[in-house]
Amino acid sequence: MSILEIIIITFIKILFILTAMLLTVSYSVYFERKISAWAQNRLGPNRVGWQGILQPFADVFKLLLKEDIVPEKANKYVHAIAPMIALFVAFTTYAVIPIGPNINVFGYEIQLVVADINMGILYVLALTSLGVYAITFAGWSSGSKYSLLGGIRSSAQMISYEISMGFSIGGVLLLAESLRPIDIVNSQTGWMWNAIVQPIGFITFVVSAFAETNRLPFDLPEAEPELVGGFHTEYSSMKFAAFFLAEYANMIIASALIVTLYLGGWHVPYIETLNLPSWLTILIQIGSFFVKMGALLFFFIWVRWSIPRFRYDQLMNLGWKVMFPLSLINIVWVAALIMIFKI
Repeated sequence: MSILEIIIITFIKILFILTAMLLTVSYSVYFERKISAWAQNRLGPNRVGWQGILQPFADVFKLLLKEDIVPEKANKYVHAIAPMIALFVAFTTYAVIPIGPNINVFGYEIQLVVADINMGILYVLALTSLGVYAITFAGWSSGSKYSLLGGIRSSAQMISYEISMGFSIGGVLLLAESLRPIDIVNSQTGWMWNAIVQPIGFITFVVSAFAETNRLPFDLPEAEPELVGGFHTEYSSMKFAAFFLAEYANMIIASALIVTLYLGGWHVPYIETLNLPSWLTILIQIGSFFVKMGALLFFFIWVRWSIPRFRYDQLMNLGWKVMFPLSLINIVWVAALIMIFKI
């Protein structure tokens, strides 16, 4: 393919991913409200559109009309930049996550990933590490002690759980012998999913993902009973909406990453043995990726409405005294498997 054709195809992929992400984020909020209502024996959104299905669009329209209030003592430039950083990190991380095998369209071999780079996992870890800067900047620049405490909590939380997350991924990289997401997916053929081979790493990564996305029971940077709203207490209008969007986008990214690293990506065990038409096999594989991702999103929401928030000392104890040792044990376990069984 020529350079121009590559640019056009990449641009189309980016548009598709952005549209899909925005719609998924909008309806993740809707389904969270519906699932929380189900958990609490309520109805949830049921007025705007059929059964409340247009509620996300009504919320966006309402936030657009809200007044943007900036505190007098806030650092106005940093206060405005913080939500932009949060959105940038949330939407650019998806660039290296593959959603299916290569497909052939009009004679072109197209990869179902925006950017297939050899250092894909390092790219994800680097960007997700930047996410804490958005929260810290928001907390510091607001000129509020509640917001500042939320930002400080977020920094300590990220440091504690990113170590466990990194070591959990280490086991995956040992088995795949590559930092390229497509290679990691291809190393999990059949039932050789990393969640089955290294369940300790899978569990530590999922728990770390909850902490990284600031979801209950790890939403200490917000903690409404003690910090009002935490780092976004002083935000309103579309700046608040940007943080709200970023939280759900991060939840989607975390789910997609868990599917890629631990649940076989787009692979459906032994589907090749069914001798289905190639186009149907590819459709099933792409569908399986989104089904797995949807199941994880439901799990994220279900946990939020089932488990109470940890105290801050419990959060730190779990991160350093439980998660960190378990992630080290997982690396030793995977290394032993490779050495003994030559996996």
